[in-house]
Order: sequence, then C-alpha cells, then structure tokens
Amino acid sequence: MGPPNMTAAVHGTELPPKTTERCDAPLELTGYRKWLSDNLMLLVTLSGVMLGVILGLSLRPLQLHEDSIMLISYPGELFMRVLKLMILPLVISSLIAGSASLNAKMNGKIALRTLVYFATTSLFNAALGIALVMLIHPGNPDLHNADDRASDKRAVKLLDSLLDLGRNVFPDNLFQASIQQAHTVYLPKPSVLHSLNDTANDTAVGIVHGVEAQRQIPEMEPVVLVRDVQYRSGTNTLGIVFFCLVFGTVLGTIGQKGQVVVDFFAAVFEVIMKMVTCVMWLTPVGISSVIAGKILSVDNLSLVMAQLVWFIITVAIGVVIYQLIVMQFIYFVFVRRNPFKFYKGLIEAMLTAFATASTAAALPLTFRCMNEKLRIDQRITRFVLPIGCNINMDGTALFIAVASIFIAQMSGMVLGFGELLTVLLTSTAASMSSASVPSAALVLLLVVLTAIDAPVQDVTLLFAVDWFVDRIRTTNNMLGDCYAAAVVEELSRKELMALDAAAVNYPDMPAGTPNGHHVGLLEGQTELESPGKCQLNDSVVVDMSAVMNNVNLQQEQSNRRV
Repeated sequence: MGPPNMTAAVHGTELPPKTTERCDAPLELTGYRKWLSDNLMLLVTLSGVMLGVILGLSLRPLQLHEDSIMLISYPGELFMRVLKLMILPLVISSLIAGSASLNAKMNGKIALRTLVYFATTSLFNAALGIALVMLIHPGNPDLHNADDRASDKRAVKLLDSLLDLGRNVFPDNLFQASIQQAHTVYLPKPSVLHSLNDTANDTAVGIVHGVEAQRQIPEMEPVVLVRDVQYRSGTNTLGIVFFCLVFGTVLGTIGQKGQVVVDFFAAVFEVIMKMVTCVMWLTPVGISSVIAGKILSVDNLSLVMAQLVWFIITVAIGVVIYQLIVMQFIYFVFVRRNPFKFYKGLIEAMLTAFATASTAAALPLTFRCMNEKLRIDQRITRFVLPIGCNINMDGTALFIAVASIFIAQMSGMVLGFGELLTVLLTSTAASMSSASVPSAALVLLLVVLTAIDAPVQDVTLLFAVDWFVDRIRTTNNMLGDCYAAAVVEELSRKELMALDAAAVNYPDMPAGTPNGHHVGLLEGQTELESPGKCQLNDSVVVDMSAVMNNVNLQQEQSNRRV
C-alpha cells in the first residue's frame, strides 16, 4: 500500500490529516465555566434575594412615602402575577398528561403512597413544633394585648374547615372552580324583633330627651349566627386537581382514541415550561422588588423582631431540623443516595419559594429543577407536585402548632395532654386544607385556637412577622413536595420499569396502555379489548407478570454488580 496522501499528490492536492472530531461540534465546557453554566439561574435568583434585602434595609432610614414604596414593589407585583398566571394551565396539563401516562391501578398506587407520605410528614411536623414550643417556651405574657381590642367574633370550627375541604374537592361547576372557592361564613339570623326595633326607632325620633323613647323600644335579642356557604375569589385548585386526576386516568384507558388529547396536554406542559424559562430571567428584578417592598412596608421592624424573636427562632429551628436532618434521613433510607446532592439541586426553587412566599408561584421552577436537574421521572413529578402544592404543607403544620401554643402561653394558659393532642390533630388537618397562597396559615390558626379555647384576638401580633415566617415555612412546604416525589418514584420503580418494558415490546402504544389496550398491571394475563370492542386473540395478550419477573431479575443482577 502506498502512502495515505498518494492519491492526493497525483492530483496536486494534499488532504488534511484525518481526525475523529467534528469541526462544527460545540465545545464542552469544563472547570469553572461548566459550574457557572450549570448554576447560572441559581446565581441570578440568589442575587435577586440579596439585592432585595440590601435595598430594603438601605431605604428604610429615608422613611419613604407610601406611593414610593408602592412603586418599588410594583415590578415584584407584576412578576408574581406572571408566575401565578401560569399555575392553572401548568397544573391542568401536568396532571392530565401525567395520570394518562399511567394505567388506572398505577395511579391508585401512586396516589395512596403520596397521600400516606404527606399525612405522615405533616403529623411529624406538628409534633416537632409542639415539642420545640414546649421546650423553648417563647410565649411571654407581657406581649399580651393590654387594650384587649375587639376581636373577630366569627365562629371558626374544624368541622366547617373539613366540610369546606370536601366541597372544594368536589366542585359543582368547573368554570367557577377556576375563579372561586367555597367557604363557610356565619351570618346573623333574621329576626322579627329587628323589624320591631326599626318601627320603635321611628316612633322615638320625635322624643329627644324623654323616657318614653326607651319604653317604646324593645330590648335587642341576642344575635344568633347561622351557617351559610358562600364563594370567595381564588382558584379552587383542589377541585381542579381532583377533576384532572380522574379525567387523565380515564383518558389513559380509552387507548389510541385518546392519544391526541394526551399529546395536546403534553405539548401545553412543554410550552408553559418554556415560558417559565423566559420569565425566570426577570428573577433579579422581580424578587428584589418583592423583598424590598415587604421590608419597607413593615412598621418599626426592629421592635417587632425584638418582641417576637423567640417565636421566630422556634419556627426557624423546627424548619432547619426538618430540612437538614429529617428530610435527608428519609431520602437516604428510601432512595439510598446522597441526600444533600438532591437538596443542592433544589436551592434555586427554594429561593424562589422563599421570595414569593407561595408554593404555587414556585411550582413552575420546581418542575424545572426536578425534571431537568435531578432527572426525576416526569410521570411522577407531574402527578405528585401539583397535589403536594395543595395538600402537603409540612411547614404550615409546624407553624400552626407553634403559633397556637405560643398564643396560649402568652395568655397564661396551661395546656394538658388532651389540649396538646388536639393541637397535634387539628394542626395536621388544618395544614392539609391550607391554600398555597401567602399567609393562608394565619386563617387556619383560628381553627386551632378555637379548638383549645385560646384567645383569638392575639393573632394580630403574628401579622407583624408573618411576612418573614411565611417565607421560612414555604420552603419547607416546597421541599416536602420534592422529597415526596423522589420517595414515591423509588417505591414505584418496579411498576415504572414494567411500563417501560411493555412500551419497548409495543412501541406504538399510548403511555401506560400497551398497543392502546387496557392492561391490569400485576394481574397476569388479562382479558383485553381493542378500541373496536372486538375480542383479541391470545397471541397479543400481554403477560405483565412475565414482564415483572424480567424486571426483578434485571434489578437483582444490577444489585449483584454493585
């Protein structure tokens, strides 16, 4: 053989040396450039938080006018509105696409695991809050409202809160659920004496200083309050979540006929996530505006912080213990991986949740971190995160438990075991009915205070610091949803692998239903029906037990290699 360039030399040209690299291939970043590229959005979010704190503390000595504070907060208000704008289409598309990608039995298993995890962690957080508040005892009787101002005498009962939860889970109008939610109010009962009083008042108008006026006016009867179910503004996310879960589950059972609908909602989800990516570049301006506006709007910041410092410390200690110890332990026990690496991947979403004080507002970025950074199965994140955003409020359960006993301590109340057990159960139940909006926990706190007969009027003290405490507990709520998704994914790994294996054998099938036919997972050979309602022959029946045995064998071999 001649030299490699012999042919080129004959023609008077010389070929370039051969290489295995493409000239147009993108350069792979290394070192600090790769780190900067991977954490750019995190740095942008962190800079927004720091800028907001510095700006707010720097401008406080100037004692700006209310209009100036409003203008400073205005970019943050627009940022929050844009984030909330994407919540409803994101929840709808993610739940329908996620539940349709799994069969009905799989949806039931994941839902059961998710709800058990949420209830257990909420109960644990309430117990942790009770233990800390009894140990630290932050309630100082000197903080009790001396003027004993008139409090809101509306009856607040746990039964009403639970019944409202059911009414919102099962809405009677889906379009109304997009803009309103049901809640119970207490109104004065109409009475005949009211009309008599009006007549007597008209008679007494002509008598200015006489005793006859008082004799003609009957005594007012005690006001009787009656229940009335009304609607208030706000998205009924619980009802929408329930409808989308049922809709997506049924959609996944009709086979190929529903695939176009599944593809539509999957495309909507992708579009919303791309919109989120664009919006997040506005984070420095939006988040800094929100935080600076909150700092500037608080009257006498140093005095309020000094008076309630032990209450804030108690809540913060509980949040830190749960985030850095309990969550990491749960993740390590179930997933068997480095929990702090998972925690690090959620810092960007955690900062957004802290800045916006809303789990729902941080939901778009939470999806982005879970799917792109941490590579959690999208079938799980689309299912777990929207549900957790509405019913999993770990930080809220801890806050309500601490705040209720804190107010009881200020009033000099001594709570026995029965009262503490009541706080534990009502805090857990109230937190799971909490809306994922800022300061919703203060409303639910009234439920617990009423249950233990503690003074309701002292809740006004907590409004002064709730703008800060709300942000602390919101990070707990958001992280609880993410860790729940990771644990549920690990517990459901065999079923997910079975679906993937079936998808390989039947590549044309809709997700979760091989070849468009309904499959009862883990039930062996199941009688199938095609979309045309004709019986299939035995040659196309999928033996899911064989698929599961193959999956188990592969997993055992993988474990042996490790």
